[in-house]
Amino acid sequence: MLEILEPVLSLMQTQPHFLQAVCLLIGLLVGSFLNVVIHRLPKMMEREWHASCLDLQGQTAPEQPKYNLVTPRSACPHCGHKITAIENIPVISYLFLRGRCRGCKASISVRYPLVELLTGLLSLAVAVQYGYSMLTVFALVFVFALVALTFIDFDTQLLPDDITLPLLWLGLALNIKYGFTDLTSAVVGAMAGYLVLWSVYWLFKLVTGKEGMGYGDFKLLAAIGAWFGWQLLPAVILLSSVVGSVIGIGLILLKGKTRQTAIPFGPFLALGGIAALFYGQALASYYLIP
Repeated sequence: MLEILEPVLSLMQTQPHFLQAVCLLIGLLVGSFLNVVIHRLPKMMEREWHASCLDLQGQTAPEQPKYNLVTPRSACPHCGHKITAIENIPVISYLFLRGRCRGCKASISVRYPLVELLTGLLSLAVAVQYGYSMLTVFALVFVFALVALTFIDFDTQLLPDDITLPLLWLGLALNIKYGFTDLTSAVVGAMAGYLVLWSVYWLFKLVTGKEGMGYGDFKLLAAIGAWFGWQLLPAVILLSSVVGSVIGIGLILLKGKTRQTAIPFGPFLALGGIAALFYGQALASYYLIP
């Protein structure tokens, strides 16, 4: 195995375009898996909550078929046709099948190839930005997590601890040695990221009696602070708030939504995190004194 990997790693180190092509391919493949995570992880969480509620009532949850990120095999929700490997090639399979199930010809959501393409392009951008380095490996993980969180939050208004908490701890671990910032800034960033939105949450609740955001938002901003330090939190919060406000106003004007319509904030925080990943120093330079 090492005999195969050594020349590949050497080529990635000496040929930037080869590294970028590999990262693009990895991003496309991971994007295909993220579609599974986005769809199944909330359902797995619901099962766990249901079982916990029954346990608190002294009841036993009924036996259910095994359901996780691997089992059962992916299938068409309309006809049950099992997705074969040839039908699961990122983007290409969707185009070849013309966006329809091979079994029943039911329409397949265009979001599946879009998630794959988005993940692939972000992975390519990471390779261009950071080159052959450990930062590229960690940045890819960061991107994968944010893509999954974005679409899960869009669908369910949930930001699973199974993703946000490991992302937070990984950011702190990263900044011990390799890092986007020093460890002190990362620890302060994690604390400040959580406490800022926690404070906004309680202030809003005290004034209006309503909950303006979820605890998952606190944890996601804490994770972003752990990765990039407290210095980038103002830029992340400002960008997230501005984009969220613009989209919220747009939904009210164009889609007939009301001010009471719940809009997930996680995707906008994720956008701020992506901006910090690629433009962190430039963003910080606007307000930090040299």
